[in-house]
Parts: sequence; C-alpha cells; structure tokens
Amino acid sequence: MKVVTVLTLNLSSVGQLTDEAFYNLCRTNPDLKFECTEDGKLIIVSPTGGETGIRNRRITQRLGNWTDEDNSGVSFDSSTCFKLPSGAKRSPDAAWIILERWESLTPEQRQKFPPLAPDFVIELRSPTDELDSLQAKMREYMSNGVRLGWLIDPILRRVEVYRLGEEVEVLESPSSLSGEDVLPGFVLDLDRIL
Repeated sequence: MKVVTVLTLNLSSVGQLTDEAFYNLCRTNPDLKFECTEDGKLIIVSPTGGETGIRNRRITQRLGNWTDEDNSGVSFDSSTCFKLPSGAKRSPDAAWIILERWESLTPEQRQKFPPLAPDFVIELRSPTDELDSLQAKMREYMSNGVRLGWLIDPILRRVEVYRLGEEVEVLESPSSLSGEDVLPGFVLDLDRIL
C-alpha cells in the first residue's frame, strides 16, 4: 500500500487563493505544511519520517554553519515558503539567498513569504516522495531564476545537479557537492546524508 504524503486541492471552483489568503491559511494551520502551484492548486505536504528529518537537519546545519562564517548570504530551512516570480509558493528543504537580494526586501516582505526565488535550493527525497514530482519542482525552481539546485536522493544514492540554463547533471554516490560560483567555497559533505 502506497503512503500518500502530498495532497493537492484544485481550488479553481471557489476562486483565486490570494497571497494574503494563503499566508493566513498557513498561519491559522501551523501544524500543516502548504505549498501552492503557479496555477493556484493548494498542496498539503505531510511531515517526514525520522531518518529524513535527521538527513535534512544535517543539510541545513552544514549550510547554516557555512553561511554564518561566510556572511555573503542568508540560509533557510524547510519551514520557509518563498513566493516565486511565477506566483507559485514553494518551500525547499534548504535554501540560500545572496545578502544584497535579501536586504533589498522590505521588512514586511522578509517577515512573510519572501517574494523571490532563492539563488540556491536543495530538495531531499524521502522514501515516500515521487521522484518525478521532485524533478518537476526542481525544474520549476530553475524556470523561476534559481541559479543552482541539488536534488539529493538517498534512495538511489545519487544527486541531480540543476544549473540555470544547463542540462541536469546526475552524480552517482558523490562524497561531496560544491557550491560552485553561486556559493563560492561551500562544500556539502554527504557523509550520513547519502
């Protein structure tokens, strides 16, 4: 029996879900994680299991530690929802934005769902995630201006590297990943993640 971890609701029959309505829906239901597609479909994502939670904590910790030392940007965990230029509202498992772009937002924009695409995103596949859905999400990030993205798949022990304007690169069982020119000097050690 397949476990459903994502529920998608088509709200077109009741009207458009405005940014403010989506924000209020999230605030009044803090135990649920919502995303919204660019065409207005509401996505309800269930929590992850323990092993995925441990892996994701390692990823956000390593990115956060580097960010605090480097000071060229800000990093975010999986709780942060971004309003992408397409109108989609997405929460990557980890994200990073160059400091100048972050500081260009108003205090209210920073407080709510930041209205921009991160420069860098990570998605971590859990055992109940459909790979094709995560790949579509990565393509959506790239089409909205994300410069570098990693889809980390511990199940297949591989990483898909997405670069703006380039073909996807698939790495089999890499030991680490480089932030390249987007996060110069950042290297994610994949020990106990893959």
